[in-house]
Amino acid sequence: MERQFKKIKFWLNDREVETMVDVRASLTDLLRNDFRMTSVKKGCEVGECGACNVLIDGECFNSCIYLAVWADGKHIRTLEGLLGPNGELSDIQEAFIEETAVQCGFCTPGFLMTAVEILESGKEYTDDELRKLLSGHLCRCTGYENVVRAVKKTMLRRLGKAEGEEK
Repeated sequence: MERQFKKIKFWLNDREVETMVDVRASLTDLLRNDFRMTSVKKGCEVGECGACNVLIDGECFNSCIYLAVWADGKHIRTLEGLLGPNGELSDIQEAFIEETAVQCGFCTPGFLMTAVEILESGKEYTDDELRKLLSGHLCRCTGYENVVRAVKKTMLRRLGKAEGEEK
């Protein structure tokens, strides 16, 4: 069978890019191999672990089961896109450090991208709601509680509330 390629154009971390892509390639492979976005981790490759999560037009997707050709015309954001203009960390990245929500680090980029989607909704969530929203991720180090604390802390800060004021 002859390989087929298609030219696609999309925005990667707010920068317009254009490339030829194998129509069978996953978005994970495109981002890692062609654009060196190494935060996009290859975990299960069947959409179960969340390590490859990226934001596509503001919504989280498992990039391992998202075809690269579907990215045409979309806005893709990876962990690399969270850094400030001088390389400074975002508030959610800082909260992950403060709450020791990083252990081996393999699942961290996916968790962070889901956290960004949660935080950008501008809504206040209960602990149970946060756990459910973060449930699409597998952490081999069982770091879930610290992740929930980091997301909650950032959510409350963004909403101008102190811990203990939550609903």
